[in-house]
Amino acid sequence: MSKLGNLGARLHRGEISYDFIGHRKLWYGISILITITAIVGLAVRGLNMGIDFQGGAVFTTEKTSVSVSQAETYAEEASGHTAVVQKLGNGTMRIQIAGMDTTQSDEIKNKLAEDFKVDPEKIAADLVGPSWGDQIANKAWQGLAIFMVLVVIYLAIAFEWRMAIAALVALIHDITITVGIYALVGFEVTPGTVIGLLTILGYSLYDTVVVFDSLKEQTKDITKQTRWTYSDIANRSINGTLVRSINTTVVALLPVAGLLFIGGGFLGAGTLNDISLSLFVGLAAGAYSSIFIATPLVADLKEREPQMKALRKRVLAKRAQAAAEEELAEARGTAADGPDDATPAVVGPRATRRRPSGKRR
Repeated sequence: MSKLGNLGARLHRGEISYDFIGHRKLWYGISILITITAIVGLAVRGLNMGIDFQGGAVFTTEKTSVSVSQAETYAEEASGHTAVVQKLGNGTMRIQIAGMDTTQSDEIKNKLAEDFKVDPEKIAADLVGPSWGDQIANKAWQGLAIFMVLVVIYLAIAFEWRMAIAALVALIHDITITVGIYALVGFEVTPGTVIGLLTILGYSLYDTVVVFDSLKEQTKDITKQTRWTYSDIANRSINGTLVRSINTTVVALLPVAGLLFIGGGFLGAGTLNDISLSLFVGLAAGAYSSIFIATPLVADLKEREPQMKALRKRVLAKRAQAAAEEELAEARGTAADGPDDATPAVVGPRATRRRPSGKRR
C-alpha cells in the first residue's frame, strides 16, 4: 500500500488525526482575510465584462503581421473604447470591443481595414446588442439564485437546516473568492465563466455532502454515549474523508491547470481562460471550504443546542474524572513503591553486637 493510502487508512480508523475543529478560528480568520481581499479587488478594479453581457462587437482579421499592442492601439483609436486583442494560433487576430454602439460597426470595420491594410471584406464582424447582454446577465443571476435555493432545500431535507446554512455559506465563500480573483487578474467574464462557476459550485457541494453524510452517520444516537462530543465526531468525519477529498481535488485540478497554464498561457488560446480560471480557483476554494468552513460551522451551530451542551458537560466531566483517577492511581503506585533512593531492608535475623574479647575486670 502506498504511503498516501496508508495515511488515509489510518485517518479513517482514527489512529491519527488533526484537530480541524479546534483550530476553526484560524480557518475562519484566513477565509475572512481572503474574502475581504476579493471584495476590495472587486470594488476597486471591477469585472471585465465581455460583450455577451454589455454588448459590443468582435472583429476577426485574416492572418497578419501586426503586433497585438499595435492592433489594440488601432482598435481603440477607431472605436474610442478599450479593446481586447488576442492573436490566434493560425496568425489571425480577434479584436473585441465592448460597450460600443453596434451602429458604428461598419465605420470601425473600415477604419480597421485601413490600418491593417486589408480589404474590409476580409474582416468578419459579430455584433451583440446591449439588450441581449442584459438578458444574458439576468439569466445568469437567475440561474445562480435558483441553484442556491434548491441547494438549501435539498440539504435541509436530506440532512438538517444547520448543514444547509453551512453549505450555503461555503458556496458564497467560493463564489466571492472566484469573482474577486477575476477582478484582480482582469480576465474577461463570459458565459463560459458562468458555466465554470456553476460547475465548481456543484463540485464544492459534492465534497461538502460527502463529509456531511459521514457526520450524519456517526452522530446517530450521539446523546446516548459520554465518550465523544459533537465536535469530536465532526473532526473524525473530516479526517476520515480527508485523503479522499485531496485525491479528487488534485485529479480534477490537473486537467484544468493544463487548460489554464498550457492552453491559455503557452499556446495562446486565450478563449480558454474565461472558463479555466473559474474552474481552477473554484475547485481549490471548494475543497478548502468543505474541510475548513462548512463542517466547523456545522459543529459551531450544533454545539449551541441544549442537548449538545449537556452532552459536552457529561463528556468533559467523565474525562476529568478519568484523569483524576489516573493521577490518584499513579500517586498510589509511587507511594507503594517507595522512594527510589531508599535503603533496601535487610532480610534475615538481626545481627547481635559482640563485645571485644579480653579479661573481665
